[in-house]
Amino acid sequence: MASPTRWIRQAAAVPVRDGQVCLITSSTGRRWIIPKGMMEPDKSTAEIALQEAWEEAGLVGALRPEPIGSYFYQKYGGTCHVTVYLMQVTASHDDWPEASLRRRAWFAPDEALELIQDPGLYDLMEQVFQSEGNELADAAI
Repeated sequence: MASPTRWIRQAAAVPVRDGQVCLITSSTGRRWIIPKGMMEPDKSTAEIALQEAWEEAGLVGALRPEPIGSYFYQKYGGTCHVTVYLMQVTASHDDWPEASLRRRAWFAPDEALELIQDPGLYDLMEQVFQSEGNELADAAI
């Protein structure tokens, strides 16, 4: 009998500003992703999403109150379940904790989709971009 799947909870932010989406490179620099990280004791998914946006992308902002959805991917010997929030960026800093590890760039939604390789993240972002239309500039408010 196979062992049960190990579930790993994570939270993420889709940073938006002026109708554009911010993507960051993975820690290896090979893929474009959104800021995300592991859950920590006594922190909510929203707190982790904001924390990761700062640590991985140097972005500060406000989240939409409810998650826009979630996706799954395989890593760390288990299945990661990522809860995702839309974040309206209010400040972008030139220096941030992981600036030496990652690049960040702003893209139109259709350009961002072309760069995302993770199927679960792609599907979620495609759904969000279709439902938000041209309203991404105000999406998190």
